[in-house]
Amino acid sequence: MTAKTLDGKKIASEIKAELLAEIQSLSAAGIRPGLAVILVGNNPASEIYVRGKVKSCEELGIYSEKLTPSATSSTDQLLELVHKLNQRDDIDGILVQTPLPPHVDSKKVLMAVDASKDVDGFHPLNVGFLSTQRPGLVSCTPAGIMEILKRSNIPVYGQEAVVVGRSDIVGKPTAMLLINANATVTVCHSKTRDLPGVCRRADILVAAIGRAGMVTRDFVKPGATVIDVGMNNVTDRAEFEKFFKGNSQREQVFASKGSTLMGDVHPEVAQVAGAITPVPGGVGPLTIAMLMANTVRAAKLRRGSSVPELAGERV
Repeated sequence: MTAKTLDGKKIASEIKAELLAEIQSLSAAGIRPGLAVILVGNNPASEIYVRGKVKSCEELGIYSEKLTPSATSSTDQLLELVHKLNQRDDIDGILVQTPLPPHVDSKKVLMAVDASKDVDGFHPLNVGFLSTQRPGLVSCTPAGIMEILKRSNIPVYGQEAVVVGRSDIVGKPTAMLLINANATVTVCHSKTRDLPGVCRRADILVAAIGRAGMVTRDFVKPGATVIDVGMNNVTDRAEFEKFFKGNSQREQVFASKGSTLMGDVHPEVAQVAGAITPVPGGVGPLTIAMLMANTVRAAKLRRGSSVPELAGERV
């Protein structure tokens, strides 16, 4: 048995097509959603992520603004920038690209973003809305995971779900969304006893640990759905051989780049699982699609009754 591949690129394209229709309806009502991205300094990985976000805005007709304060910017200077964006009516979403330079108080800067413009879904107010099932902005990766499950017709209601990882950005909000969808949820972490045994109970297993290939076939119940959130860069030849020996496609990538991207799930899991997200091309594309969805949602929530009736509200 080989697991069915859950194609994140395809699902992200579907969501973007729906968003395009929503944005056109908003445009007809004189509303253009706007996203501001703050990119501090010159972090090459962050620059790639931001480029992808700006490109998606352009494709959909969302107004985007990239602000690039220098790496020497102080916490107070960044707080002032966030405050100005909070006041602007043409900006519906504010995204502070992390990591910020070490001398900056990251939590203070992220907390300064107005909750109604917090398209990352990190603000405690939005976390509270999620936990009490009120309308708000949900963290992009967890929201994307739920879209993958829904659009792949994978039942969540009454299922046993295990989330490996308890981060505020992925693990905890994913667990909350699964609970809200009536799954029975266990959250695991580094202190969990018999981690493979707990994971084997899962009908839906979400791996968000940040360790390449940690989830092996011993963790997976036959036929389970496995969502791999990990994004790990494998650069060591011995480690590469452990995971991808005999995979000619991966061999070509590794030979040309000296690295390959892989998730937290060992490739052997595909022989046991019923369905699995690939890395790359699984959860990753959904994260940007849901950022776009959150920007549109923020525009609608902020304007309330002035927004035309639109189908397909996402929570």
